[in-house]
Amino acid sequence: MKTDFEWKNKNVLITGGASFIGSHLADALLEKGANIKVADDLTSGKLENIQKHIDTKKIKFVKGDLRTSGFIEQVIDGINVIFHLAADHGGRGYVDLHQAGPASNLFLDGLIFWHAVKSKVQKVVYASSGCVYPNYTQKDLSKELFLKEDMVGPPYDADNMYGWAKLMAELTLKSYYKEHSLKSASCRYFTVYGPRGVENHALIAMIARAFIKQDPFEVWGDGNQIRNWTYVDDIVCGTILAAEKIDDGTAINLGTMERNRVIDAVNMIMEYTGHKAKIKFRTDMPVGPLNRVADNALAKKLLGWEPKVMLREGLKKTIDWYYSSRNKNEVAKELEAMLTGR
Repeated sequence: MKTDFEWKNKNVLITGGASFIGSHLADALLEKGANIKVADDLTSGKLENIQKHIDTKKIKFVKGDLRTSGFIEQVIDGINVIFHLAADHGGRGYVDLHQAGPASNLFLDGLIFWHAVKSKVQKVVYASSGCVYPNYTQKDLSKELFLKEDMVGPPYDADNMYGWAKLMAELTLKSYYKEHSLKSASCRYFTVYGPRGVENHALIAMIARAFIKQDPFEVWGDGNQIRNWTYVDDIVCGTILAAEKIDDGTAINLGTMERNRVIDAVNMIMEYTGHKAKIKFRTDMPVGPLNRVADNALAKKLLGWEPKVMLREGLKKTIDWYYSSRNKNEVAKELEAMLTGR
């Protein structure tokens, strides 16, 4: 789909740009000719993800805590578009077991948005989450449920403090568009995976277990939880299209409509890697909503976007990357801590 939006020489700030998703977004925007600045405190992002661009001076990297007004003022000066991905977050273990860290996203997002208004930034594109959807709608495994954007509304019932912070940020951006004319878009990401992903998210953790030949192979919950995992290249494409086409703070789902059980993903991974092991279901561990899958009709309508990489293909790409880049001893040593951390 054609767009009149021109990225060439646009001054772009990516908060959390050394992260898994942020670094892929930086790659794509550089190809479009944007001038990129990355702000990241490296608490979960890795400098190696963008090091080649820093070395060639294609990216300006600034390390610091975006929860500090002075730092935000420093990095936001002269910026046209902000992609706000920075957040205190992790996978299901972290979201369920840690509330204080994600609570800091409330003032992190607030500071970013307020300084964007003060600095007359043209647009903010916000990395939201499927965690904004009401928990009470996602409990019945017997339903073929697809979450539509307008299902987020009173009575709100977001997923832990992480989900509430994402929801408040979305509502803030809508208000700022109406009252301060700050253009924005919110992208609701659904369980993103791919190269550069980390083990605190389910699919990478599953791949790690196969990689270190874990036996018994642990699966959190009973394996029947339904998800739609979305490949990182599709997420990046949708995020850029949202920047180009949405101004009024509309929130939009970026996710496949594949309905896969956790155990289905486990079986695909074990099949491709050749790992054979007994499955041990850990029903004592966090599992999150039982039935979470996006409806992406609005993204198709407004952006002309739909995912190109389905789970089986994306898993193969991700496994190939993981097996070629990770060290078995290091993974075995760090995996348990990563499952509930950042």
